[in-house]
Amino acid sequence: MEISWSDFEKIDIRVGTVLTVSDFPEARNPAYQIQIDFGPLGIRKTSAQITKRYDKKELVGKQVVAVVNFPKNKLQIS
Repeated sequence: MEISWSDFEKIDIRVGTVLTVSDFPEARNPAYQIQIDFGPLGIRKTSAQITKRYDKKELVGKQVVAVVNFPKNKLQIS
C-alpha cells in the first residue's frame, strides 16, 4: 500500500539509545522489555520480539531508530 507525502510527514522518526533490556515473560511470543532514551522526548518503554537475534547485554547502549508517534504500546523500532 502506498502512502501520500502528507501521510509520511506525520511520521515522527527519532534516534534513541537503549538504556535497559529485560525479559518480558508476560509476552505472547518471546520478547524483551526495553527502555530507550530519546533525549528531549524523554525515556520511552517498548517491547521487541528480538530474543533470537540479540542478547540483552548486546543491546544496552546501542542506538535505534523508532517511530515515536504511534499510539501507546505501539512504538516501532528498526
